[in-house]
This record gives sequence, structure tokens and C-alpha cells, in this order.
Amino acid sequence: MNYDLLIRNGRVIDGTGNPWFYGDVAVRGERVVAVEQRGRLVPANAREVVDATGHVVCPGFIDIQSHSLLPLFSDGRSLSKVTQGVTTEIMGEGWTPTPFGGRIAEPLAGYVLLTDADRAQVRSWTRFRQWLEAMVERGVSVNIGSFVGGATLREYARGWEMGAPTADELATMCRVMDECMQAGAFGLASALIYPPSSYSTTDELAEVAKVIGRYGGVYITHMRSESDLILAGLQEAIEIGRRGGCAVEIYHLKASGEMAWQLMPRVMDAIDAARAEGIDITADMYPYVASGTGLSVLIPNWASEGGKLFDNLRDPRTRAAIRAEMFDPPLESPGLARSSNRDGVLPIGFLKPENRQYVGKSLTLIAELRGQEWPDAVMDLLLSEEQRISTIYFMMSEDNVRAQLQRPWMKISTDAGGLDPATQTLPTHPRAYGTYPRVLGKYVREEGILPLEDAVRKMTSAVADRLSLRERGLLRAGCYADIVIFDPEMVADRATFTDPHQLSVGIRDVWVNGVRVLAHGAHTGAMPGQIVDGPGRRAH
Repeated sequence: MNYDLLIRNGRVIDGTGNPWFYGDVAVRGERVVAVEQRGRLVPANAREVVDATGHVVCPGFIDIQSHSLLPLFSDGRSLSKVTQGVTTEIMGEGWTPTPFGGRIAEPLAGYVLLTDADRAQVRSWTRFRQWLEAMVERGVSVNIGSFVGGATLREYARGWEMGAPTADELATMCRVMDECMQAGAFGLASALIYPPSSYSTTDELAEVAKVIGRYGGVYITHMRSESDLILAGLQEAIEIGRRGGCAVEIYHLKASGEMAWQLMPRVMDAIDAARAEGIDITADMYPYVASGTGLSVLIPNWASEGGKLFDNLRDPRTRAAIRAEMFDPPLESPGLARSSNRDGVLPIGFLKPENRQYVGKSLTLIAELRGQEWPDAVMDLLLSEEQRISTIYFMMSEDNVRAQLQRPWMKISTDAGGLDPATQTLPTHPRAYGTYPRVLGKYVREEGILPLEDAVRKMTSAVADRLSLRERGLLRAGCYADIVIFDPEMVADRATFTDPHQLSVGIRDVWVNGVRVLAHGAHTGAMPGQIVDGPGRRAH
């Protein structure tokens, strides 16, 4: 048998969680054709031979919570992801540029960094698959796929109005969801702290979940609460999956805010209990004690009804009501809004020159410098920028991070887009550069929190199985040749919260569909990425 590529002498970790073994991996075209014990495959039969002595050879990592939607517009290499060993990115949390139509006036209206040319192209995509096809046509180094954004689906049918949908609006949601499942979506991705997705009712989500369930898809969710009401948020997700007859995935599981830290053991036990009852629920996480989202989450959700957040912030009477609720948020408010730790809130995404002085300073200090109370500083900065203002929130417990990593149903995800440090002018969360090497270096090698083989499983086959991608996530003959070679003694993250734009180290080589995209730590410029399809399209 002749091979295009033979990787020899590595410690093979096949993605199943089984112990590593010394082995050789052969590739022909875009597929793995053989995985054998070391020395069983003949080098003379290979066009290219790569020596992996002292290194681990494993499947490429699959990021189930990617935000590369916009970065891929300008740079298909996804450099910060490929240098972590990521070979497949799955997008969709909250928002997607498609489907476009219905009551959506402007797709991705809140994304201020899109160029006019990009906006024109986005407006030309009406059907779900057109976006993914356009990205692959432009060229991407990684495989790409997506859920349907929950806010996009709701806006399509009901706009930014609060309240339960009418029968016709709900029928529209279900029809559009059905079309998207047939087009390759993995399911619905709700983000229930962000309007208009936060306006969704449990009943409507359960009805849409029934559509997902018919195709074997997944309801994946940023829960309605990750703090004081986290157990209620989890039960809602379980109920939606139960009524919809579909699998459930919890995005970036965490207990946010010190008062909620004690709840995480109960949350993990509740997931175990649900699984014991036959509920197909799992979760993913990133290995950091800080989250990253908009400063705008500190504003009550009702203030965004009708898409009129900034108008409401300008209106004195409405502003006074917003301000009062910011000082005393109700239990159902996001934990970030309820936390008293304003020193742990670091806005970083300022675009206006006059506001750049505040980058990386705590909200407490910013308010003090402006001579304001913190709600007034938040509202005035949002009005000044007229965008969400990317913000880091230090709200999680390191003990919980360690405990979560050890659960068998946990997977690893970045909650970030792929970036090139050479082109970045704004700070970001270090998870964009360091998520997977951080797990392999800090939590596996240094702290021994989990075995190396299990960490790789949580990054590969566990994700592929959740998405019904039966030909990825494993090093097995017949699977796609998404392959990573890394140094287990060197792999580590370098990105920090104060200096985030630092590529990780230790990931030596990466292949996507049999094409090398990373060679000795350097990107090759190759763009072999393909669309990965959800179960609805594969069934058709």
C-alpha cells in the first residue's frame, strides 16, 4: 500500500481515551488509511515521512464553541486556533448571519467592525448554508460548521419584541429551523442572557427542539442563569431536551459570582442525575476563572426591547428605571449584573480614541476617574461607543474549574474566535490563544488533574460524538486525516489577561483533511477546510 504521509514513532493517542501506544499513522488523500504498532508500516511506501519521536500524535481538536464567524471574513488561517491544534470550529452561539429574512432588518447589526463590502455580502445570504459555502470558497484552514443562532431564529419570526410568539410566529420558527437542519445545522444555539434570545420562552424553545429532535440534532445553550438561579437554568435546559426529544449541551458551564460557587457541586450532581434518568445532557468549558462578554450585560434585558437600547439610555425617564435596576437587579438577572465585584469587571473593547484610556482598568476605577457611580459610567460609555464593549469578568472559582474538568461528560471549548496577533489592535480574552495547550500543560502535566488520554478525548471524540461526526475525532483507518503532533513536555499557553496576543507553544504539526496547515509551529498558508454537516443534511 502506498501512502501520501507516514507519521512514525509517536505516542499515539487515538481519541477514545484508551492508553497511548507507540505507533505509526498512514494517510492517503484526506483519510487515515492505517494506524499500526511502531515499525509495522514501511517508510519506503510513503511519499512523505514525518518523525514524531518524543511527541504525541492525536486527532485534531474540535472547538464546539467557536466565535470565528467574523475573523474568518478577513483571515481564513485561524492562526490562534491552528496553533492550539484545532482542526474544526463549530459556531452559532446566539447569533448567525443566516438565515436572513423575515423581520431581520440587518444581519449581524451589532457587529460594528464589519466592512461595507462584508455587510453587502452578508445581506446576500438568505439561506443557512450560503454563509458556510462562502467561507469555504474564500478559503479556510479549518473545517467549519454551525448551529443556528437562537436570537437569529427568534428575530426572523418576531423581531426584538418581548413576550411569547404567536402561533404563526412559532410556526415560522419551526419551519425555518427545519430548513436549516436539512441544510447542515447541528441544532439550535440559544444564549438566554442576551436579548432578543433572552425573550424566548421555555415553551417556544421546546417546540423548536422537537424539530431538532426529529433529525437527531442538539439543543445547545448559554443558560438563562449561571449564578444564583443556575440550578433553575439547568432544569430549564433539561426540560427543553426532554420535551423536544433531543440531546442537550451546556455552553461554557460555570458558576459565575462568588455567591454561586457553592452551587457548582450541586449542578454537576444534577447533570449526573439527569444522565442516570436517561437524559442525554453534557457540557463544555474553557479553563479560565474569567469570562468574556459585553459590558452591556450589566443593563437590564428589557431595555433592549425593539432594538432600542441606545434610545432608552438617552431617555431620562427610562434611564432612571434602568439605573435603579442596575443597583438592585432581580434574581433572574445575569450573575455578572448581580455580582458586587466591580473590581473584577475589566472593559477592554473600546473603539473610540477618547475611551481607550480605560482599557484594562476595572469598572470601579473607571467610574472613579470619571467622577460617576458605576451604573452611570456603564450607560455613558455604551452611549459613547454605541456597541457592546467587550469586557472581561473575573467571576469564577479555580476549585470549580478543576472539579469540572474531571467530569466524564465535560468537553473543552474556547468561546473565542481565531486571531493573528500581528493584526490585533484591541485586547481580548486569552482563551482565543491558549485554551487547549492550557489544559494539556497546566491541568494535565503540571497539576495532574486529569490523564492526558482523557484530556485528548474531551477535545476530540467526545465532541465529535456530541455532533454525530462519526468520521472525525479519532485516529482510525477510514477517518478524516485531522491530525496533531505535540510535545507533551513543552505544550503550554502563553497568552495572559494583561498580554493576550501570544501564540501557544508545543503544538508542532497540524493536518486538516490530510493537508499540513502547521509545520514545526509555522502556518503553511494552506486552506483545506471543509464544511462539516449536522445529522439532518447527512440523512438527506
